[in-house]
Amino acid sequence: MSGKIYVVGLGPGGRSHMTIKALQALEESEVIVGYKTYIEFIEDLVKNKEVESSGMKKELDRCRLALEKALEGKRVSLISSGDAGVYGMAGIMLEVVKEAGADVEVEVIPGISAVNAAASVLGAPVMHDFAVISLSDLLTSWEVIEKRLECAAQGDFIIALYNPKSHGRTQQIVKAQEVMRKYKSAQTPVGIVRNAQREGQEIQITTLDKMLEYDIDMLSVVIIGNSTTYIHEGKIITPRGYRL
Repeated sequence: MSGKIYVVGLGPGGRSHMTIKALQALEESEVIVGYKTYIEFIEDLVKNKEVESSGMKKELDRCRLALEKALEGKRVSLISSGDAGVYGMAGIMLEVVKEAGADVEVEVIPGISAVNAAASVLGAPVMHDFAVISLSDLLTSWEVIEKRLECAAQGDFIIALYNPKSHGRTQQIVKAQEVMRKYKSAQTPVGIVRNAQREGQEIQITTLDKMLEYDIDMLSVVIIGNSTTYIHEGKIITPRGYRL
């Protein structure tokens, strides 16, 4: 008899930002599968379980292993940071099950995404329509990413940038700023949050023209405001439109 796969969003990583449902799924699971760094977030919760961890770029392997364990009749938690359905493992897991033609139940457990975690410490920057765009071109061509940046900036969306910069990928954030400057004021508020709602959290509030003066890496989320966004007493605020 087939087991079940929970695809669990852990949120930022701290216990206080995990949902009760995520904790329940981990408790009910016999097997925990995940990226080794994310497994470290929950080590104390999975001490007496079968734990299968692996490194970066092993997403398909983890999904196939989760399916294999579920087909043995086990309950499995496949974990993601943030929300499993936002650049996470949910889509991959569902595709792997589909390709295998397997009769296995998959339940996606939502979590707090990095944009929500970052926004919460900046104030209220995403109170209106916003777009989340990853600058990583590992799975998406830069041509497509740049087009998305152009469209979102032209539409005056608040824009959250994921995976903005790495050691080997340094120019994408520069090009992103160039695109933003075509449509947004140089004084548009920008928030840069590293390790949002995690240990070692760092926050910078600046403007579009000065954003590259600050350290940005793969642990950072960059939130760029729209034409109404402003800074007040150290908080970024985007008005929703209420008459005060």
